[in-house]
Amino acid sequence: MRVKTGVDVLADGAAHPWLTDGARIGLVTNPTGITADFVSTVDVCAGLVDAKLTALFACEHGLSGELQAGIPFSDSEHPRYDIPVYSLYGVHKKPQPYMLADVDTVLFDIQDVGVRYYTYASTLIEMMEACGEAGKRLLVLDRPNPLGGVEVEGGLLKHGFESFVGAWATSIRTGMTIGELALLVNAEHHVPCELEVIAMEGWRRYMTFTETGLPWMMPSPNMPTVDTVRAYAGTCLLEGTNVSEGRGTTRPFEWLGAPWINGQQLADAMQSHGLGGVHFHPVYMTPAFSKHAGERCEGVRLFVTEEKQFRSVETGLLLLHEIAVRYPEQFKWLEPPRKGSRYFIDLLTGGEKVRETIGNGRGLFRLMANWREQEKMWQERRRPYLLYDE
Repeated sequence: MRVKTGVDVLADGAAHPWLTDGARIGLVTNPTGITADFVSTVDVCAGLVDAKLTALFACEHGLSGELQAGIPFSDSEHPRYDIPVYSLYGVHKKPQPYMLADVDTVLFDIQDVGVRYYTYASTLIEMMEACGEAGKRLLVLDRPNPLGGVEVEGGLLKHGFESFVGAWATSIRTGMTIGELALLVNAEHHVPCELEVIAMEGWRRYMTFTETGLPWMMPSPNMPTVDTVRAYAGTCLLEGTNVSEGRGTTRPFEWLGAPWINGQQLADAMQSHGLGGVHFHPVYMTPAFSKHAGERCEGVRLFVTEEKQFRSVETGLLLLHEIAVRYPEQFKWLEPPRKGSRYFIDLLTGGEKVRETIGNGRGLFRLMANWREQEKMWQERRRPYLLYDE
């Protein structure tokens, strides 16, 4: 049986009291907002009989999903429906009162990847806060966590390290759907909004994305396949360094490297750790853009051989460690952009411990053990908000 996402349930005619009597609705979405039959969520909402689509909201990468990471953009107008498209990745990341003035209920339908530093969850949290302050309702159309809903991984974000790549104190791999995460955040938020989730039908926590039978639409330009998602939770940590995380290549986040890395030696070092569910192979790449653009780089490609055994975050930590130990003169953390701001690696990892520990083998393994304890805490904290069985 194919899984039905929240928008599939809505498109099949499920009634909701917030979408009746001429309700004015806003929609946060991007190209991943589609039904299993490839109908855009924008079109689904525009076709609702008893409600009127009055505004669209676009997060990082834009409403059409074509913009590279970190590229800001301005408000615009939808070419077919002649309604405003408000940018939530430009001057404002939090919706402003004028953006919600002609809206009664906001719908959210974006495919998340179940990783704390992916910014769509941050956009959702900003929208929740804005709706709470403005007295608007928020309806999340749920979608699968492509990494499944059983395993969690990584330490909890430390207070004071909140950012747009870590908006809430979750583990790195959340093990939650975007709807479940919304319920948890709303319960913990000091300004809760009126929130409901249109749950999926047929999804179970153990499912891989392939098992859902749903089409995979790229959530961002460098997340082309589900294979990318599996590696991303760990190799995204390379974004905080001068090592390429694969942007500008045909295998973003599955390949990493630099002109000064010996790929065979790094692959052998990583294989020696005996990590479950993953193989490392030396590969050459020449990134077309981003770090080391136009330079011949050596590095490794990750092959996830058994996704339910693969611990991506621990793999990412060990990659950082091996590179730092082998190339102490070349390996660098990206410096804070301005005086008084945080290192990017600290924002990604939710604290300063990784930056201070990498290169110290004994300290690294203590950190990993501590993170495993925090994972147990997160498992218990999220439990009351889980909507689906295993």
